[in-house]
Amino acid sequence: MIVFITGATAGFGAAMARTFVQNGHKVLISGRREDRLQSLSAELGGAVLPVVLDVTDKASIKAALDGLPAEWKQIDVLINNAGLALGVTPAHESSLDDWDTMIATNCAGLVAMTRAILPDMVKRGSGTVINLGSVAGATPYPGGNVYGATKAFVEQFTLNLRADLVGTGVRATNLAPGLCGGTEFSNVRLKGNDEAAAKVYEGTVPLTAEDIANTAYWIATLPPHININRIEMMPTCQGYGPLAIKRNV
Repeated sequence: MIVFITGATAGFGAAMARTFVQNGHKVLISGRREDRLQSLSAELGGAVLPVVLDVTDKASIKAALDGLPAEWKQIDVLINNAGLALGVTPAHESSLDDWDTMIATNCAGLVAMTRAILPDMVKRGSGTVINLGSVAGATPYPGGNVYGATKAFVEQFTLNLRADLVGTGVRATNLAPGLCGGTEFSNVRLKGNDEAAAKVYEGTVPLTAEDIANTAYWIATLPPHININRIEMMPTCQGYGPLAIKRNV
């Protein structure tokens, strides 16, 4: 099986690459940071092929896929993992540039990668697309604004893929984690404020990147007649709360 993982330079993507390689599969690891790709490639050996790629750039996607060696071109699993959150301020105080970056990466980039690889899967009659969503796509919270909206897009796009792909043999899943530690997610979201990022996980036992990787592996290796539409997963320390009410007292 050949697996293509976007955003494989850290976090979920790197953990997924390790999991698939350790179980005997070949992995195309992609991302913008070539040094990190090369480091992961050195760690995992010949079962991985590093591909420098920016999902927000259609020309970059085309060049990367066109340049793949023949023996790597038949992609069985696409994991659209590249994505990010930026900021936790309320909508009226948020940066429009941050919003644009999240939409470009989490929505447009995911769509462009899917459109580039999906036709060959349909032609072969097999393949799996795993899109990384979030609990934020279903549950709003203060400061989630555009990030949550992009993950709601991932959910609906994945369901619509399922509608289009019925009978083709190609599967699509939205994998939506909750609180997950040990990655760059909060450091990026909080613009490098490592102290504030650490407080997000203080006193918790969050999910890990390996938990997400193991779940993605399970989805990808199920018998081909089974499609997992959506998995929402949280650590036991996380749950749901009451709706917000502003009281004038």
